[in-house]
Amino acid sequence: MQMPRPKRMAAMVEGQTQRAWVYRGLFLLVALVLLFTRLLPLGSVAGDWPGPDILLCLIFAWATRRPDYLPVWLLAGVLLLEDLVLMRPPGLWTALVIVAVEFVRSRVALTRELTFMAEWAMVAGLMVGLLLAYRLVFTVSFLPQPGFGFAMMQTLWSILCYPLVVGASRIAFDLRKPATGEVDSYGRRL
Repeated sequence: MQMPRPKRMAAMVEGQTQRAWVYRGLFLLVALVLLFTRLLPLGSVAGDWPGPDILLCLIFAWATRRPDYLPVWLLAGVLLLEDLVLMRPPGLWTALVIVAVEFVRSRVALTRELTFMAEWAMVAGLMVGLLLAYRLVFTVSFLPQPGFGFAMMQTLWSILCYPLVVGASRIAFDLRKPATGEVDSYGRRL
């Protein structure tokens, strides 16, 4: 015997809400682990090449696949904590990344239909745009900043690591783009 329709819908919405909170907690845990590993003195010799920004790759991978799992308040908290711990100007990188994520979030219907290569190109453009905007604010404010080649190398590494982060998110966390007709916890189509 099947449950009446309103009870089935309520159970389905409740399951999706719980799933969203599990993924939010998982994102927070992964972000904290990534931040902790950035603080470890592993191979930090002067003149070494910079590593990729895995957290930025993770944010874009989750924002293009399941933006409902990555609310603005969680993203702002994680990025502001990263700004404070890494001694960057508080809120600047946070604001830039949130603007980029909201750009992706507003085009979620488009990103669902994109091929991976087109998605990768879009994310690469956003990463380069973030780099240029960040450096522009530093230049206008007359703040000291690392060399452009160093910052561009980190951005290029991040762009190259994006497919690996997407693959790891798919395999480890079963993070995928929503199916056509799938609804979020509020009953809105994804």
